[in-house]
Amino acid sequence: MKDIPKLGLGFWQIEKSDAKRVFLEGYEVGYRHFDTAIIYGNESEIGDAIKELKPNREEIWLTSKIPAEIKSYKKAKKAIDESLERLGVEYLDLMLIHAPKPWVFMFMPGPRYHKGNREVWRAMVDAKKEGKIKNLGVSNFNVNDIKNITEYSNEPIYVNQILIHVGRVPKEVINYCQNNNILVEAYSPLGVGKLLKNEKIIEMAKKNNVSPAQLCIKYVDNLGTIPLPRSRSKKHMENNFHFDFKLSIEDKEQLDKMKI
Repeated sequence: MKDIPKLGLGFWQIEKSDAKRVFLEGYEVGYRHFDTAIIYGNESEIGDAIKELKPNREEIWLTSKIPAEIKSYKKAKKAIDESLERLGVEYLDLMLIHAPKPWVFMFMPGPRYHKGNREVWRAMVDAKKEGKIKNLGVSNFNVNDIKNITEYSNEPIYVNQILIHVGRVPKEVINYCQNNNILVEAYSPLGVGKLLKNEKIIEMAKKNNVSPAQLCIKYVDNLGTIPLPRSRSKKHMENNFHFDFKLSIEDKEQLDKMKI
């Protein structure tokens, strides 16, 4: 099994009109890990880019996500097949349950849809047996949501993709995942762009002779998570791709304490 690249290019909020170009430019920059979702509405355009590029399939890592609103076996199986058709590939390297609850209820108290998530997981396991998915994972899952899957199925959770950035580090979930051999991916490591305007981050980035984006990406990388920055700009994609520098202990401690 090939290893997951330790940096991904996110396609959340990348419009249809930009998605093909962003994929091709990202590939040219050096990205080989591309993260989309059915709900993003840009799988077909990514598929067009793959068709034009004709890369070695083993060279790229493709992730997509089953919509949070789907909580049944039958609908999940259908969603997987339709995702593959739009992307124009025979298999996905990783498929995630996008969220444990439908988005309309995600930030409200109430049931966690444990039974529905187990049904979606069962569909994903069957799709893996059929060679349609190489690895299975989840997104936005807390510890109890994760246990609902792991205590039900022998199929391991490969990834939990969660929101992580300076000022928002859900340590309980990260620690639990890392202690149980679940990779953690960090989406929105730039805080949807707002961190790039933070004066403390700008000052620290200048001190390290890097950009604010590189500083933020390095921070989540230091947490042992896989950053998934997104950008429509090739220049920014290139900048985000290079974060091979060391954060001092002092800088890391300051970033740990930041309230955003």
